[in-house]
Amino acid sequence: MRQNGEAAIFFENGPAMLRRVIGRAGRTLRAALLPQQCRLCGLPAGDALLCAGCRADLPVLPAVHCPTCALPLSTPGICGRCLKKPPSFDTTQACWQYAEPADRLIHALKFHARLPLAGWFARELHGLGMPHCDLLLAMPLHPRRLALRGFNQSVEIARPLARLASVRFDAFGLERLHDTPPQRELAWSQRRRNVRGAFAVRARVDGLHVVVVDDVLTTGASLHEVARVLKAAGAVSVNNLVLARTP
Repeated sequence: MRQNGEAAIFFENGPAMLRRVIGRAGRTLRAALLPQQCRLCGLPAGDALLCAGCRADLPVLPAVHCPTCALPLSTPGICGRCLKKPPSFDTTQACWQYAEPADRLIHALKFHARLPLAGWFARELHGLGMPHCDLLLAMPLHPRRLALRGFNQSVEIARPLARLASVRFDAFGLERLHDTPPQRELAWSQRRRNVRGAFAVRARVDGLHVVVVDDVLTTGASLHEVARVLKAAGAVSVNNLVLARTP
């Protein structure tokens, strides 16, 4: 009976296991015969997206930063902005500061559809350590902007991240109701007003710990509004995972 059970498991999972083995062998062979070029400088990078030099140049977020919004600080603690005007989200984790050359990598995915970067970004976020998460969501795009771009970069990052972390992901859990002007075009004082009422929750989040994936946090206005509607819908906590934090 045990042999029959093991055989059933093999035949059920065999194709997937075989694909993984072949995939690993293919990547190893490709790295040996056709070294990949670094996405930043063009030098050989083996089977990595970046060469060792460019990897070392990435502006890692300083160890001392605000636990709420990830703003780099000179001394430990919560930053003055979060103390004065606490955002709706609870914590933020970020891989890098939004500066050269990390910004070029983010732009390559966001504006030039370099989709292989999404999986690499997911691995970088996973390496930060996932906060407690019952449901993973992505910052949504308005349908008009999604149609123009053809993809949502936050969804492309969140999907492989969910697989790495073995957490549930809902690509349609958040909806952008209004095609508001891009935040980067507005003054800081205008950004919260710009996104007020711009999002709706489509997933069931009552009693859940939710993690939201986004590419860049500047003022945090969009993530604040997303967290506000999530908590209004019953979420227990809302934590952010972002690629970069604007200093």
